Amino acid sequence: MAAINPQSTVLSNVVPKKSSMLARRESGWGLVFIAPWIIGFLLFTLIPMAASLVLSFTNYELLNPEEMSFIGLSNYARMARDPMVGHSLWITVKFGLLAVPITIALTLGIALLVNHPRLFGKRIFRTLFYMPSIIPVVAVTLIWGGVLNGQSGWLNRMLEVVGINGPNWILSETWVYPALMFMGFWGIGGGMLIMLAGLQGVPTELYDAAKVDGAGPLRRFWNITLPMISPVIFYILVTSLIGLSQYFTQPYVMTNGTGDPNNATMFFNINLYKEAFRFQEMGYASAQGWLMFSIVIVTTIVLFWSARYWVYYAGGDE
Repeated sequence: MAAINPQSTVLSNVVPKKSSMLARRESGWGLVFIAPWIIGFLLFTLIPMAASLVLSFTNYELLNPEEMSFIGLSNYARMARDPMVGHSLWITVKFGLLAVPITIALTLGIALLVNHPRLFGKRIFRTLFYMPSIIPVVAVTLIWGGVLNGQSGWLNRMLEVVGINGPNWILSETWVYPALMFMGFWGIGGGMLIMLAGLQGVPTELYDAAKVDGAGPLRRFWNITLPMISPVIFYILVTSLIGLSQYFTQPYVMTNGTGDPNNATMFFNINLYKEAFRFQEMGYASAQGWLMFSIVIVTTIVLFWSARYWVYYAGGDE
């Protein structure tokens, strides 16, 4: 019968205790370091969201807080009858259907350009494409407001050189959406870097094998590049959807919140802002906010469900 080593028994009892103490200490310090984020999330996100949900069932007004009372689902029923809610929601959806696909395609195109092996000065171009995205949105909107001015804007003056009479971009119900898209293109540098990282993660062996099989550039792009970067495209699509639900600054600064021309820029968040801070109906505005939140949640769930059919994960089952 083998003899029992007392020293090994003591070590086996001491080492787990030391490792468990070390793990608890690391967990404690980890909580200390993330405590500012947790506190900030509770104070500035979770608690305000809960408060807005409660307010959505009341008739709370900023100027008459003492008259607040519980009214149930009246605010939600009112939204169903309010034509401006449907109008602003349709404008937001219509603009998203136009802007999101074009923005993703343009982001991918620029990423392909700055990733081309024969492009001279790639780092310089990457920096130049990214730099506009760090400029504040308000400043960008004011600059583009001058560029797109119908009478003195640079864009129309350049069009006059080639014999084209440019439209009144900001005051036209038709051309105001391309004008807003131009402003959005100014800040796609962040998405370009994410797309560039996805392109650089595609194994070069796949392209070499495709070339041996006689596949041309378009075939390689369609059968290799797009499937391999589909998770990145999916990520940008989801974040673009969330950004669309928060779209406010550019149309508000450009029209001073009026929704001109003829309510063509009365996006959902501008209408919500008017209800909350101009008409002082904070309860009704809170209900509108939760309507948009619900739409985004449902749409995101649908996108994640559809991802199994078109998103390829090289290291996973899907």
